[in-house]
Amino acid sequence: MVEVRRRPWFTVIMLSAVYACSQLDRQIMGILLEPIKRDLGASDAQMGFLVGLAFAVFYTFLAIPIAMLADKGHRKNIIAASIILWSAMTAVCGMATTYLHMALARIGVAVGESGSSPASVSMIANLFDAETRATAMSVFVFGANVGMLMAFLGGGWLLDTVGWRETFLIIGIPGIILGLMVLLLVPEPPTAPEAATDAEKASLASTIRHMAANAPMRHILIGKSLGGFVGYGMVLWIPTFLVRSHGLSGTEIGLTLALFVGLAGGIGTLMSGRIADFLGKRDGRWRSWSIAISKVVTIPFLLGFFLVESYELALALYVIPATIGAYYLAPSSALIQQLVDDRMRAVAAAVSFFLLNMVGMGLGPQGVGLLSDLLAPAYGNQSLRYALAAFVFVNLWAAFHFWRAGSLLPRRAVQPA
Repeated sequence: MVEVRRRPWFTVIMLSAVYACSQLDRQIMGILLEPIKRDLGASDAQMGFLVGLAFAVFYTFLAIPIAMLADKGHRKNIIAASIILWSAMTAVCGMATTYLHMALARIGVAVGESGSSPASVSMIANLFDAETRATAMSVFVFGANVGMLMAFLGGGWLLDTVGWRETFLIIGIPGIILGLMVLLLVPEPPTAPEAATDAEKASLASTIRHMAANAPMRHILIGKSLGGFVGYGMVLWIPTFLVRSHGLSGTEIGLTLALFVGLAGGIGTLMSGRIADFLGKRDGRWRSWSIAISKVVTIPFLLGFFLVESYELALALYVIPATIGAYYLAPSSALIQQLVDDRMRAVAAAVSFFLLNMVGMGLGPQGVGLLSDLLAPAYGNQSLRYALAAFVFVNLWAAFHFWRAGSLLPRRAVQPA
């Protein structure tokens, strides 16, 4: 059994489960947003702040110093402690009686979640080479879809069955158990010899300078951040959109999003790494170009999803963007790791997550909420529909940067010395 646990794919699957847990605790807010807003007497802009900036500021700013610690070889312990903390704080959300109490509890979740993803990406990068790394990353990122599936399916049912407060209490418990499993079962993979001592670790400043000086890296980071801006802005507001524009119940929303975002999105995420690695073996530039194409393809389907009146037609249009909407995550994460050396892996991942989550998680939901409030005088209860439709066009901006990054990448993957 010990030997099995030391195999790379066991570690990837465990880290994918960690990612699933983090997304469950994060995305459950999308299902619970409307009843929480009603009970706490908040506006769309306030709820956007709650799931956006209030979470993202603490999540992103703490991720980098924790990642620097992770690069010194404490990754497994950091991940385990992070899970236990954010799961406990998720349960505390169910006890909130005011908007301020809820905001403080969500900040606690953010503090916990800040430590897991950069350390996980760093571990995976040590276990797989450039030729298979995107595939491994896609299995890791697939955990996000599993977490969303659980949040949407279980969250909708729990909301209708026991209410939003009890839902938070129930979903917080499994994470504590998972944290203990990571601590006991997941081995700390060795780093490359050139990164073995603390003295040789790259500083935050040197890592940022290295990333900023690399032209493909700059475009990948901008494109990934813009992808997060659209993705987070939409996924956290789509449940509310389905309530206001199509009159769905919590259970109906949960089932719909579980099938589309969870199942279809999960299949797309798993395939993204395989497709990127397949194309990249022939020409490394296609790892980035394929992301650009996926972003452009989603635009007409998302516009139709938000603007058509027929619920059945809207669902049919949503199949494509639900499947490929998160295509960018695994290949872009693998490309970032390809462009830095072993000493910089966790910090580079943290910088990437910092930008993704500050722009995406921080500004995306907040931006949708603000735009919805601004459009409310003209469109009333349907203002959210048009706010979400406007956000779709940001995908064009993201596509430009991924295409430009591909043009600057070498045909063959080159690992930094």
